[in-house]
Amino acid sequence: MSIIESKKLPIEKLRRKTDAGSLGFETTEGLTCLKQLIGQTRAVGAISFALEVDRKGYNIFVVGNPGSGRTTYTLEAMKERARDMASPDDWVYVYNFDEPGEPLAINLSAGSGKILASTMTDLLEDLKINLGKAFDNSEYEDNKATLVKDFQEKVGELMDSLRAYAAEQNFSIKRTPQGFVNLPLLKEEKPAADSGDAEACSEGGEDATEPKEPKLVTREMQPDEFEKLSEDEQNAIQKKSEDIAQKTLETLRTMREREKELKEKIKELEAQICRNATQPTLSELKEKFSDNEKLIAWIDKLAEDIVENFGMFVAATRDDNAEADFSRFTVNVFVSNDPDAGAPVIRETNPTYYNLMGKVEYESRQGYLYTDFRRIKAGALHKANGGYLLLEAENVLRQFMSWDALKRVLTSGELAIENLGEHLGYIPVASLRPEAIPIKVKVVIVGTYYLHHLLNLYDPEFQKIFKVKADFESDMPRNREMEYKLACVIAQFVANDGKIPFTAAAVAEVIECASRLVDEQDRMSTQFNKIAELLTEATVWARMDKAELVGFKHVIKAFNEKNDRSNLVEERYRRAFETGVIRIDTEGTAVGQINGLTVISMVDHTFGHPVRISANVYMGREGVVNIEREVKMTGPIHNKGLLTLSSYLGRMYAQDMPISISASIAFEQTYGGIEGDSASSTELYCLLSALSGAPLRQDIAVTGSVDQFGGVQPIGGVNEKIEGFFSYCKVKGLTGTQGVMIPQQNVKHLMLHYDVLDAVRDGLFNVWTVSTIDEGIEILTGVPAGSPLPDGSYPADSVHGRTKACLRSWLDRSAKLRRELSGKTNENGGDEGEEDDEQSDGDEEN
Repeated sequence: MSIIESKKLPIEKLRRKTDAGSLGFETTEGLTCLKQLIGQTRAVGAISFALEVDRKGYNIFVVGNPGSGRTTYTLEAMKERARDMASPDDWVYVYNFDEPGEPLAINLSAGSGKILASTMTDLLEDLKINLGKAFDNSEYEDNKATLVKDFQEKVGELMDSLRAYAAEQNFSIKRTPQGFVNLPLLKEEKPAADSGDAEACSEGGEDATEPKEPKLVTREMQPDEFEKLSEDEQNAIQKKSEDIAQKTLETLRTMREREKELKEKIKELEAQICRNATQPTLSELKEKFSDNEKLIAWIDKLAEDIVENFGMFVAATRDDNAEADFSRFTVNVFVSNDPDAGAPVIRETNPTYYNLMGKVEYESRQGYLYTDFRRIKAGALHKANGGYLLLEAENVLRQFMSWDALKRVLTSGELAIENLGEHLGYIPVASLRPEAIPIKVKVVIVGTYYLHHLLNLYDPEFQKIFKVKADFESDMPRNREMEYKLACVIAQFVANDGKIPFTAAAVAEVIECASRLVDEQDRMSTQFNKIAELLTEATVWARMDKAELVGFKHVIKAFNEKNDRSNLVEERYRRAFETGVIRIDTEGTAVGQINGLTVISMVDHTFGHPVRISANVYMGREGVVNIEREVKMTGPIHNKGLLTLSSYLGRMYAQDMPISISASIAFEQTYGGIEGDSASSTELYCLLSALSGAPLRQDIAVTGSVDQFGGVQPIGGVNEKIEGFFSYCKVKGLTGTQGVMIPQQNVKHLMLHYDVLDAVRDGLFNVWTVSTIDEGIEILTGVPAGSPLPDGSYPADSVHGRTKACLRSWLDRSAKLRRELSGKTNENGGDEGEEDDEQSDGDEEN
């Protein structure tokens, strides 16, 4: 059997089929829905373990590709675990009567926060009514009037005593706007009555001839009279005035003390009335929350504040329009938990700093920003306290300060709400500083492998905070058990969303599509979002077809239609080939030219595209040169593959002679970047053809990398590459000789489309596998590669023999040319020496 027949793959190797009959059911209607995640044993075990660990630092970083079910499963696992946990405490913020700028945080049993807030609202209304009634009572006014009357009597006694003392010293005391003034008095006799008085007396029957005694009169001393007194008299009066002034100050001091005593007595009276009015209500509140010492202490402070500010309650009762701020007597329910719901599970999809850490909101009032403890809002960490918090790594890292703040909370175990302006502003701004709350939460972050690697590399605290890694695989084994479980997943989809059962043949096709997603016959994809898309679209096509069951043809149609919606760029490439713009030969032979295979990825669609690779060889010492590399269109992996060619040539042909060669290799009609080494074997075939002169078949496209020993190595995208060349051959017409040559190791990756399988079955297309360059060059040229003879040479009619003969002929010709050039150089060198000598002699003569 020729090598071209022995290396041809049978159709059974091109796609692993699933026997619908072996699944054990006819439709999914009778299957049990599978609720557990399949194919992720490692990740499930890691998550289950981490959720049970109740120690600091055992947070989880879930790693996996999007669509693998990582977020959905993790969330469900957290919820299931949380249902068996006790509900954490509620948290409320209340007014701090000692430090108003630092609101107090008080924890209560689950569900008690709202009860306390409602109770305080009702209590506030009761207090208004009770205090209003208490102070409208006549008993209060009577007691207050008695205290005032007693004060006034005492003040009167003090003033009478002061005036009496001043009179003894011949002084009077006058009250002026500036205070009390001491004025000295003069005593003088007033003259007896005149004649008119005498007549009046006589008319009254008295003896008019009896003389009258003079009266002693007291009056204020005038300034000029004081000046006429002697110095001793003035000093005496001055001393008496100072004594009276001192006495006056003492009296005023005593009056102020009495007034202060009055106010205190009135305050005590009012306080007693307030306590009597509020004690029943507040006692009931304290009894209701008797097990919370911090709350009891706050209620005591509340009672004192009510006593000090009872007037606002009375005013509010008497006048509905009275302006009074009762906000400090209310409660801000910061975090409220359902006592019957277990621990909280929070998923924060927009983890900004404030959404994570909480915030203090502000209200604009007439151009000023205002806030109080009621405007303190909880963040996701507060809401998840005592439970679980799920975050997406990319979202957290994208938000300013979120990652650093999250690490700080997980490290310290407490959370203080802070304004970002305090960190970034140049001028400190006064704001509320709420009391920090202790945080005990297990954080689960979902991210990609790349982000996990970067965090491990650049954040030294990462491993200490996230001790558990839950790694979601991108694929799972394809065996009888896993195929049946995937069928159960399909049944669950039908029960939840599809509503139309799948036939066993349709399920078998879905299983094969799951293998195609990972390009491997023995594995299936765990990207359940893509599988769900296929199920959804197949269900829609079945519904449009008015079918009662989703069949094989509906799954195939869904797969093909999805591909057609995304293959616009692929169609443009193929159209350019049809019109001759892109030159790809699918028939005949050519020296130094071969069809390579590339993969073009458009993110949502990947397809194979043949590319013509050519090589020119000629005498020289430049070695193998890739034109794309010279203009920097290739990546490092491609360059590595190219350098491997030089090593191969040296091993095969330079063991007994040096190699002198210049070769140029080019990817024709390629105008973008090239990366990867999957074309290195193709480049080598092209180079050997150019050196040996053996023409290469143009109806065979080649892929595979090569090592230094001539071994062909596996590559990626093998299905897309085969299907890409097949579509080009189909355009020009299938001849039966066309096909693709792939590495032997890639056979297990084959899950080819049905169009290719049909062509192979009909003998119109072929797939060959090779393990070495020798096998591949023999298939491509029909010429034996050639094995080394005992003397190290190769048979003359082999590819290696012809190649080495070409290289030796170039070496011999190069040596001959060097000898000829060396002889000419010597002759020219002698003549020039004589001319130089003659010129030198001429110079000496001159």
